[in-house]
Amino acid sequence: MSSYRNPLAAPTDLEGWVAEGPAGVEHSGGGMVLSSTADEAALVAAGRGDHAHFTFWCPEVFDADVEISWDFRPLSGEGLAMLFFAATGTGGRDLFDPSLAPRTGYYPQYHSGDVSAFHVSYLRRKWPTERRFRTCNLRKSPGFHLVAQSADPLPGAEDADGHYRVRVTKRGPEVSFAIDGLELFTFHDDEPLGAGRIGFRQMSPLAAHYRNLEVNPLS
Repeated sequence: MSSYRNPLAAPTDLEGWVAEGPAGVEHSGGGMVLSSTADEAALVAAGRGDHAHFTFWCPEVFDADVEISWDFRPLSGEGLAMLFFAATGTGGRDLFDPSLAPRTGYYPQYHSGDVSAFHVSYLRRKWPTERRFRTCNLRKSPGFHLVAQSADPLPGAEDADGHYRVRVTKRGPEVSFAIDGLELFTFHDDEPLGAGRIGFRQMSPLAAHYRNLEVNPLS
């Protein structure tokens, strides 16, 4: 597969992208701003606060060996930012196979349902424990398995100075993660995942800016 480049700067750049959950998308500054459109307070009051979050899927299927990178800047609000990658349906099915259970942005549908994927959470500010001790977490699903962890160097929105280049590299059994060229962890996978899709996930009330998405195949 050839390289994929998307500035994420206009609605036409997002044709075919699939939102699951209350994803709000706006464009500014040469990229896209993602935020939740849900009334989280009302959902919390109804005991459904975890339904205020969303996932936004790129329509492309990428090779097993890839480097994925994008510019990221937190704009406001505590929350969480995550990337799904190598995502498919379980049993060799496509991620959008109609035989899979419906998905609405509710996290257990992704980590313990019929989705096979890696997911790296690289800005974790939703809960007090995450703000007290900040880490980047790599999990493998189904099963919510924590397979790698590192310190999180990203500032919150109040201290962010421009954008930060986030990079995931997946080659054979090796998965590595870096921000602004600083390698944060490497994981060796005894049962490597193959080709699949990527998707951005956010937890409310975070608003964040994304631009210059690139996915390059690795020979």
